Formats: sequence, structure tokens, C-alpha cells
Amino acid sequence: MNVVNHKRQLQILTGSQHSALAHAVAERMGAEINPTQLTRFANGEVKCQIKESVRGKDLFVFQTHDKPVNDAILEQAIIIDAAKRASARHITAVCPFFGYARQDRKSLGREPITAKLIVDILAVAGAKRLVSVDLHSGQIQGYFNGPFDHLVSLPVLAEYLKKTFGNDFVIVSPDAGRVKLAERYSSRLGTELAIVHKRRTSTNKSEALDVIGDVKGKHCVLVDDMVDTAGTLCAAAEQLIGHGATKVSAIATHGIFSDPAEQRLRESVIDSIAVTDTLPLPEGFALDKVKVVSIVDLLADAIMAIFAEGSVSALFDGQNHM
Repeated sequence: MNVVNHKRQLQILTGSQHSALAHAVAERMGAEINPTQLTRFANGEVKCQIKESVRGKDLFVFQTHDKPVNDAILEQAIIIDAAKRASARHITAVCPFFGYARQDRKSLGREPITAKLIVDILAVAGAKRLVSVDLHSGQIQGYFNGPFDHLVSLPVLAEYLKKTFGNDFVIVSPDAGRVKLAERYSSRLGTELAIVHKRRTSTNKSEALDVIGDVKGKHCVLVDDMVDTAGTLCAAAEQLIGHGATKVSAIATHGIFSDPAEQRLRESVIDSIAVTDTLPLPEGFALDKVKVVSIVDLLADAIMAIFAEGSVSALFDGQNHM
């Protein structure tokens, strides 16, 4: 059935990447997914047809930018373009994990600002609003000339920590860039805070140097927005154990888990790591210490607030800005 608000109708569409999340959100809302047929020509070009009318409807087009990231982004843009040309009233691009978010500025000469390019692609395709969860850099919201709803997983992951560990642990930022995030967790949970000082030596390599704060004899919980190759977390965990921590756990919103993340985590001193379901676990990924925490309710509540023209920030007590 469609969720109806007076004469307006809400529909959810989804690309092929992690469509299970979109279906779970739709089920939570009592809505249905508008079927979209995605096929490919022999040379790999994507062909899209939305199977039911979207004329005059408010659409939420789901696509998490999972591997292969470029295909995921283009597929979402193609669906949005199809919906625009089919006379949809309003289109919101829902990107639980936003691709290229780490390329949000020029750090060296002759580099692109790719995060801005991705926003432009979705906007030109026809998106009038963007939704994402825990952007790597909050400034990406400013790249879009329209509403950009930034959701945060902090309430969900903080509740997981509270239920799993109580409050007998120290929140630790794995590097200087995540200090503000770690402070929010520490403040919400009423725990102490520590920081691992890190130096990045290349694109996917980092070196943990020292620990700021008292971690001796304590359980430490590392907090990050994403885990890609897991180098940062594993190096930070080694430093914490070296400074006397008795146990190290970790939480992160986006579990990318690119090679060699699985091997690194298996061999690391990290006892457990919790991630949300913004991304699916990679095919064949099998690691008992990885726990998946659902953000379906968070996404469903945010979409209903947007559709009802209510406040999204109110869902997070105004704490969804970076």
C-alpha cells in the first residue's frame, strides 16, 4: 500500500545496492517498494524502467554507495532521472552511505573535490533533497543547494554500548579527526575520553603514535564513522593495549571492510566491533567479532518526518549537525 497524506503519496524506490535495507524501511513504514526494472546492455550500460506510475508522488530513492561505488552512484542518478521524466512531484535521494565523502576538499594541487561532484550529479539528475547517515565530513551538506538531512547513528550505537557494556569503559577517538564525534559519545554516555594520535603515511596506511588520556587498566571503545581497510582501528587498538588498556572494542557507522580488513581485524587485539547496516557485509565476510546494529527505525522515522514536513533534527535533539 502507499502511505497517504491527504492528496500526497509517498513511494520508495531502490537501486540494486543493499536493497534489503530499503525493503526493511518500507516494511517498518507500512509502505511498498515501487518495482524498478534495472537491466544492462552488453557493454554494461544501465537501462531503467519504473514499473508503476510516480506522477505527482513524493519519491525516496534509496541507494547506498557500496562496491562498486561508481556503478551505485550512476544507477541511483539514472533512477532519479527516470522518476523526474515520469513527473514525480518531489524526489529525495537517500544515500545511507555517501560515496566519495573522503574527497571533500583539495589537500594537494590538481586534485578534484569529488564529493561536490557526486552531489552535483544527483542534483542534475533531479534530486531536490538529500539524506545521508554520518557523513565523513559535515561540510558536504553545503555542496547541495537545497535541503540536506544529515542523520546520525549516535543514538542507536550509544544505546548498543549502554546495553552491552553499561558505562564502564573509556570512549577513544582513533585520530584527531574523530575527536568531536568521540566527545559526543562520551558526553551522552557519561564516560571518560581519550585520543590516539595518528599520522597517515599513505592513502590506506596510518601509524598510531601515542595516547592522550588515562586508559591503563580500562576497557576502551574506539569510535569512528567508517571502517575501510581497518588499519586505523587496528593501529589504535595496539597503542591502547600498549598503554595498559585491558580490553578494546570498537563501533563505527559504516562497515566498508575492504581487503585486508577481515584479516586485520581477525588478527587484531580488538575484542568486538559493532557497525550499522548502512552497508551490507561483503560477500563471504565471516568474522564473529563483528556485530551489525540496525538503523531501520532511524531511517523510517526520518523519512516520515520529511514527508510530513516535520523536524528531522528533533529526532536527534538537534545533535545531527557536525
